[in-house]
Amino acid sequence: MSRKKDNTPKRPQDQDDDDDMIFESFSNLTNFMDFLRDHLPSNGDMKVTAFGPFSAKDTKWGKTRKKHEKKEIAEGKKEDDKLDVIRNFHYTPKEVRDYLNRFVVSQEEAKRVLSIAICDHYNHVRNILQHPELDKKDHAKHNVLMMGPTGVGKTHLMRTLARLIGVPFVKADATKYSETGYIGYDVEDMIRDLIKAADGNVALAQYGIVYVDEVDKLASRTSADGRRDVSGHGVQNNMLKMLEDAEVKVHGQTDMFNQMRAAMSPDDQPSVIQTRNILFILSGAFTTLPEIVQKRLGTAAIGFGEAQEDHQVLANDELLAKAETSDLVKFGFDPEFIGRLPVRVSLRNLSAKDLERVLTSVENGFLEQYQEAFAGYGIKLVVRDDAIRFLAEQAFEEKTGARGLLSVLERLFRNFKFELPGSGVTQVIVDADTVKDPAAALRRLLEP
Repeated sequence: MSRKKDNTPKRPQDQDDDDDMIFESFSNLTNFMDFLRDHLPSNGDMKVTAFGPFSAKDTKWGKTRKKHEKKEIAEGKKEDDKLDVIRNFHYTPKEVRDYLNRFVVSQEEAKRVLSIAICDHYNHVRNILQHPELDKKDHAKHNVLMMGPTGVGKTHLMRTLARLIGVPFVKADATKYSETGYIGYDVEDMIRDLIKAADGNVALAQYGIVYVDEVDKLASRTSADGRRDVSGHGVQNNMLKMLEDAEVKVHGQTDMFNQMRAAMSPDDQPSVIQTRNILFILSGAFTTLPEIVQKRLGTAAIGFGEAQEDHQVLANDELLAKAETSDLVKFGFDPEFIGRLPVRVSLRNLSAKDLERVLTSVENGFLEQYQEAFAGYGIKLVVRDDAIRFLAEQAFEEKTGARGLLSVLERLFRNFKFELPGSGVTQVIVDADTVKDPAAALRRLLEP
C-alpha cells in the first residue's frame, strides 16, 4: 500500500528550517569532501570531487548563507563576551578571601594562599588578553598543592573560586589515569573535559582551572621487600608537561567520531589547546606525610591513647604545614613534578565548633538545604541551638569533616521526610531530644 504524498503547503518558518538543514548538510559535505581530497590518494580508479558552495547570487540560498554568517558573527561575539569576564578581572586577595568566607568555614591560611595565587594568575591572564605579545614571555605559573584530610573544604574552595571568577572548572580524580591511557584514562583527557565545561569554547577553556584530587595516590612507594612501586611515576611524568606548558589535541587519538566531526564542521575551532595559562590545583590527604616530616624534625610522636587523640590531630595539622620539597620527594613524588607546584598549603581538621558554623553560618549550608526540602512539602523546619551543638558533636565523631554532617542529618531526617509529607503536620521543631531519639519524636508528631 503506497503512501499518499502530502501536498500541504509549508509555512514560511518551516521552509526556512528546511533551508537551514539543507544548507548545513551541504556545507558539512563540502568540508568532508575537501577533507577526503586532501587525505586520500587519488588514482585512475578513484576520483574525489568537491562540491562548491551555493552562489550568493542565488536569492534563496544567498539569504540562507547570509543568515548563517550572521549567526556565526553572533556566536563569535558571545565568545568574546565570555572572555570579557577575565578581561575585567579586578579582585584583590582580600576581596577573594572575603567571598570565600561566605561559603567555607575556617581554613584561614588556605584562603589567604589561594586568594593570592588566583589574583596573581588572572591578573597575568588579563594582561595577556589586553596585550597578546606578553604571552610570548616566560612566566612562572602559580600552580597549587593543597594537603589535608577529607571533608575540610578543598573541593568546595575550588568550586567557589571558579564561580567567583566565571571561568571553566573541572574536577579530576588522579587515580583514574594511567601512563598509556589504554588501561584507564589519558591525563590529557582532563584538558578535554575542561573544553566540555567551556561548552566547546577552546579560547575560554585555555584560561580555566583544573582541580586534580587524590594526587597523593600517584606517589611511588617502597614496599617492605625493598621494591619500588612506580605505577604512578608515568602519570606524574605525563602530568608535569601539562602543568607548565604543553599542546593538547582537542580530540583524542582514539576519539574517531569527534575527529571526523571536527573535519566536517564548518567552524574554525583550533585543533590543539595550550595549557600555558590553565591553572592547576592539586590536592590529597597525604596521611603518612606527617610521619616523614616528624622524622626530619626529630620530634617525638605526640599522643598515646584516647586522652591525647585531639592533641595528635592538631600535631598532624602542624606537621603538614611544615612539609618541604624533600619530604614530598621521600613521600614518593618526582622532584620535577613537585617543583611545578610552587604554592603549597595545608588544611586543618575541622573541630566540633567549626562544624556548628558549617550548619549555621555559611550561605546555602546543609541545614538551609534541608529546610528548603521540607518547605517543598509545606513543612517549616526549626532547629534549635542545642540540637545544632549535638549534631556537630555527632558529626565530629564521624572523623570525615563536613561530610560527616551530611551523614548525621540524613540519618536524623530520613523517616521525617518519608512520613510527614501529606500527614497534616506543618512544623517540625528539632531539639537535642529529637537528635538523641528521632523515632520517638516522630511518633509524637504523628499522634492524633
